[in-house]
Amino acid sequence: MNKTIYIIRHCEAEGQAPDAPLTEKGKEQAEKLAAFLYEKKVDRIISSPFLRAIQTVEPLAEANNLKIKVDNRLRERVLSSASMPDWMTKLEATYKDLDLKYEGGESSNEATGRIVEAVNEIRESDADNSIIVAHGGIISLLLYYYDKNAGFEAWRKLSNPDIYALQISDDNYQLERLWEEEQNEKRAD
Repeated sequence: MNKTIYIIRHCEAEGQAPDAPLTEKGKEQAEKLAAFLYEKKVDRIISSPFLRAIQTVEPLAEANNLKIKVDNRLRERVLSSASMPDWMTKLEATYKDLDLKYEGGESSNEATGRIVEAVNEIRESDADNSIIVAHGGIISLLLYYYDKNAGFEAWRKLSNPDIYALQISDDNYQLERLWEEEQNEKRAD
């Protein structure tokens, strides 16, 4: 079994709400993303239910004549339902204590569990090359699951958009960042 899962962080959006659309720049990024991934021979696309994630992958889905499957497990992690002015410090703490949970939120372990479950279903599917489109917080937890050096700093370094390739065989995996923002900006000129 050899599978490749392209892990995509959504393009630039107007906000953090589930119904926040992409900005004009985000729409341009989605077109560049589609061109970048066009040759990858993708079998299926699975997206967070949030509008910005779906809009990120629509141009690629149209170009490849693929439907976008929505999976609620790919939604962004909720850190807390309460306002936290020091949210960045609180977020960093959840990478040190994976069971730390704030009011109305989910722990790193809980959020990791749902995205890993989605990835494991993809591993068991017939698709050889799949795409998942999600958000920085949940993606950083998936990266941390596969690479314990990732963590909070990896979250801080994610760009909008961003792409990682997770290649999985029966007894091995390899994680590689494919998207270099400056490089792809120059390509567009």
